[in-house]
Amino acid sequence: MSTFHDEQTDIEVFDTTLRDGLQVEGVSATVDDKLRIAEQLDHLGVHFIEGGWPGANPKDIEFFARATRELRLDASTLVAFGSTRRPKGKVDDDPTLRNLLDANTSAVCIVAKSWDYHVLQALQTTLEEGEAMIADSVRFLHGAGRRVLVDMEHFFDGYKNNPEFSLRALEAAVVNGATHVVLCDTNGGSLPHDVQRIVADVYRHIGADVTIGIHCHDDTGCAVANSMAAVNAGARHVQGTLNGLGERTGNCNLTTVIPNLQLKMGLRCLPEGRLDRLTAVSHHVAEVLNRPLNPQAPYVGASAFAHKAGLHVSAIVRAKDAYEHVDPETVGNRTRFVVSEMAGRATIQMKVDELGISMDGPAVNQVIDDLKRLEHEGFHFEVADASLELLMRRASGWEQQYFRVESMRVITDEAANGEFTTEATVKVWIGERRFVHTAEGNGPVNAIDTALRAALTAAFPALARVHLTDYKVRILDGATATGAVTRVLIDFTNGQRTWTTIGVSTNIIEASWRALEEGLVFGLLHAS
Repeated sequence: MSTFHDEQTDIEVFDTTLRDGLQVEGVSATVDDKLRIAEQLDHLGVHFIEGGWPGANPKDIEFFARATRELRLDASTLVAFGSTRRPKGKVDDDPTLRNLLDANTSAVCIVAKSWDYHVLQALQTTLEEGEAMIADSVRFLHGAGRRVLVDMEHFFDGYKNNPEFSLRALEAAVVNGATHVVLCDTNGGSLPHDVQRIVADVYRHIGADVTIGIHCHDDTGCAVANSMAAVNAGARHVQGTLNGLGERTGNCNLTTVIPNLQLKMGLRCLPEGRLDRLTAVSHHVAEVLNRPLNPQAPYVGASAFAHKAGLHVSAIVRAKDAYEHVDPETVGNRTRFVVSEMAGRATIQMKVDELGISMDGPAVNQVIDDLKRLEHEGFHFEVADASLELLMRRASGWEQQYFRVESMRVITDEAANGEFTTEATVKVWIGERRFVHTAEGNGPVNAIDTALRAALTAAFPALARVHLTDYKVRILDGATATGAVTRVLIDFTNGQRTWTTIGVSTNIIEASWRALEEGLVFGLLHAS
């Protein structure tokens, strides 16, 4: 099949994180969260931000009311989402269309049925009425001065079943003033060759009169590939969510498709100088939604440019681009070298250079010996970047001078009502001053963390921004039951970067304490 070409090289990016993305299980966002995410999306430079469905719930009503007053968008256009009028209804008194106008956005996006099966069975009406619903709604919104985008729901299923009706649905939108028709793979079941063929058919039919968009779900794992196939066939508008969030298996991942289109296909998706913000925005949104980013996510994941530099370490030293398909800095990421007990001198030296640590030959040998010994004991530094850096710094002669823990004690009691309470006391020296703090918590780790922060935060206000995002425990030798060696991994963030520390001990409190202490030390080290 021939590849689409024209003189226009820009691709519009339409972000649906604030609606589609929030349909993923386990994710919820406050109005404040949605406003902050919208600011980040504008910072990235997407063309459209779909804010939600005004009138559908109190949260979206409040969002659009506050967005009008509070958001100062530089690059993006805020869009209100809704649907066509009801079957046999009138546009003048349709509440959904009225709410779209009341949202006061310059652009609106409405979902329309383009599969005859849905019109006949779900809406229980005729194909002629289904077509009229689209035409009347677009004409009404366009006449009210809105830019109208129409999401053609289940378009690819509909086109395969009855292409004549699906094209009539498109025509009803175009002739009545729609600026965009967005072809939706709502079930996420299409494959790239089908998407490219069908989009090419649509482009030949109406391509000169309207912008064709693509909106893919990821049920076959092909949402990004399908979106690229659509662009290859004539689409110039791509919809998706940041980090691929969405119901079921998610939506087209904008953090993957944007750099693919821009770096691989030469199609500009973001304003000049914005692509290198991609990783930071991706991580920021993940943090706001408390949805940890997949470390192996393409382009933006922590492991996207990480090398467990074994046999090819010397090749990376000579030609790093031999193992990296793009320069990580173009998307705001960085090269990382992962170190384990299998590392040799060259690998350790690369990691030392990466961290900017001054280290002589004997110190490098000390690191190698420490790694072998500690990993034999159960440490796993591949997944604990912060602990590895601190180990290397200590081998170079560095010692942390922020604080010194004199002692730590944890007490757990069962009250008369059967509830357990945990209390921790820490005695800490900061310089020549001694601090003693006691705190209660939801379990020993939380109690220790609370008590230690109470002792340190006044002297180190940067710790107020450091908090735990994950806590993982693994038993390394199940045969010894409750006496087994325990590995604890704790993930931290300060809102700008994330790091992981590790503790290993037969005492789970000790393992947790070591990981917690190193995490706070690392946060202070990089805050200063």
